[in-house]
Amino acid sequence: MSKILIIGATSAIAQATARIMAARGDALVMVGRSEEKLKAVADDLLVRGAERVDFTAMDANETAKHEPLIGTVYEMLGGLDTVLIAHGVLPDQEACQKEFDEAEKSLQTNFMSVVSLLTPIANRFEQQKHGCIAVISSVAGDRGRQSNYVYGTAKAGVSTLLSGLRNRLSRAGVAVVDIRPGFVDTPMTAAFEKKGFLWAKPEAIAKGIIKAIDKRKDIVYLPFFWRWIMLIIRCIPERIFKKLGL
Repeated sequence: MSKILIIGATSAIAQATARIMAARGDALVMVGRSEEKLKAVADDLLVRGAERVDFTAMDANETAKHEPLIGTVYEMLGGLDTVLIAHGVLPDQEACQKEFDEAEKSLQTNFMSVVSLLTPIANRFEQQKHGCIAVISSVAGDRGRQSNYVYGTAKAGVSTLLSGLRNRLSRAGVAVVDIRPGFVDTPMTAAFEKKGFLWAKPEAIAKGIIKAIDKRKDIVYLPFFWRWIMLIIRCIPERIFKKLGL
């Protein structure tokens, strides 16, 4: 049995991942904005076999609550083995271009709140000398594109943060997993009408997340083929890339 904290627990990917964890008898603490949704998720996970499920409502942008939250989770579970950070928003790129306030909101949720959460988590895990930190980033962070560069900026920052934490925490026996999904069919991407063969379901991403955590991977692209797609995109010379209009 593992003791697991999931932040952004009502997102589609987080729920699919939590169902796998529950089925193998893990103990879970779920954090999200809606207490009503959290209760429904918790009830479902208990039926699926979770050892125990606790939940607490919190907006991830309430950074003053982050350190007390981690302390409370340790008390609830009597320790902590794994943290999955799965919250985020997909901003309107055009709105972010026009108004800094919109860009700032996106960067706060997708990057700064993650920094705030990982600070006490990393300190605790470094002290206990074991554990796994997994964070859902995105392939969007691999290269800036005009269609979503504010979102991509935040995700690139998250990946750089995770790289630094991995370098720091590896000597303490702590794994830091950077999860980079491609296109995923979730409520967050409902505005995309055309969803072709590159799109994955949350359940498929969840299986990849579980595998990456269990194997203590460093960086994982989900589905796997995004590693090669993004390798090609990163290798395109800037003088050509800027003309592509991606």
